[in-house]
Amino acid sequence: MRIAVLTGGGDVPGLNPAIKAIVNRALDNGYDVLGIRRGWRGLVQINPDDDSTRSWVFPLTKETVRRVDRSGGTFLHTSRTNPANMKPDEIPAFANVPLKPEAKTHDITPHILRVIETLGIDCLIPIGGDDTLSYGERLAREGVRVIAIPKTMDNDVYGTDYCIGFSTAVTRSVEFIHALRTSAGSHERIAVIELFGRNSGETSLIAAYLAGVDRALISEVPFDIHKLARLVLEDKHQNPSNYAMITVSEGAHPLEGQVIEGGKEDAFGHRKLGGVGQSVGDALKELTGQNIIYQQLAYLMRSGAPDSLDLMVAANFAHVALSLIERGESGRLVCLQRGVYSDVPLSTVAQGKKRVNVPELYDTDCYRPRVRHVLGMPMFLT
Repeated sequence: MRIAVLTGGGDVPGLNPAIKAIVNRALDNGYDVLGIRRGWRGLVQINPDDDSTRSWVFPLTKETVRRVDRSGGTFLHTSRTNPANMKPDEIPAFANVPLKPEAKTHDITPHILRVIETLGIDCLIPIGGDDTLSYGERLAREGVRVIAIPKTMDNDVYGTDYCIGFSTAVTRSVEFIHALRTSAGSHERIAVIELFGRNSGETSLIAAYLAGVDRALISEVPFDIHKLARLVLEDKHQNPSNYAMITVSEGAHPLEGQVIEGGKEDAFGHRKLGGVGQSVGDALKELTGQNIIYQQLAYLMRSGAPDSLDLMVAANFAHVALSLIERGESGRLVCLQRGVYSDVPLSTVAQGKKRVNVPELYDTDCYRPRVRHVLGMPMFLT
């Protein structure tokens, strides 16, 4: 049995512990384990007929992974490559895939299948978000044996209550929010803290809930900036230290407005988000006459070593994946559902969108978390 592991999309704390647990158990089973560099791009760049390109893949040993769980990120590196949607200048000449002159992008899956066969990979374990896993599901439909592990700090992979990286991202956010209270209070300002969260506002919601933030803007609910200004001004005046705090998902947008995006689309059709917090801060300053602190947490949320929960979930997801391989399963997504480790068909990731349960968890009139009915809810209120 030869297993290959890759990580795709954005990095999160917990990837390295997951890889370590996969390698240790697989080797104990007598399997070979390969690490694929830079996600799906690693398979794109391998020429089945040229051994010199094999630097994109390397054997994983217990010594290789001995200390990796102590740090964040992924030592395999990552990319946002989608072999089903490649631009002509991204496709290596040796891919030997017919290209249509009129097409702007091309599907080079036949090349990927040939590489997998040449490398002798019996089972592939992609660790990623819905974009990375959607291509894993494509390979599963092509007959490749795939067992997938969900990771994303946004916690928005459909089919699982939890994704590797989410707990650390929330923990970091709460710590930085509390740290910013000293400056916001000292200068008697309104602090606007922008958090990652493209389509799901769960990081903004949960961080605001746990840190006791005054208002939270989330991706799912458009906001009225004039109403927000009135509410935040009231919050500031009611605070004995005369300051207020707001969290904002990067995917949040005003009524009659658009999500702030920039740059070119990536291989999965996404443009880079960011800047809505600055826009909200500028508008609040104009409407309230108050000075603003704007802080974009961004990559600080996903940097550094994982917290204990992400260490545990990463290792346990790895063990579930190996259990599925030992049972001969394929086309499965490791998951947590209602607090129990389980698995679902990998095709589940494309069957819906995982978003904040707004009626249960959010006050749309006051722009703040409203958590009341916790009995029977999963730990992370998804």
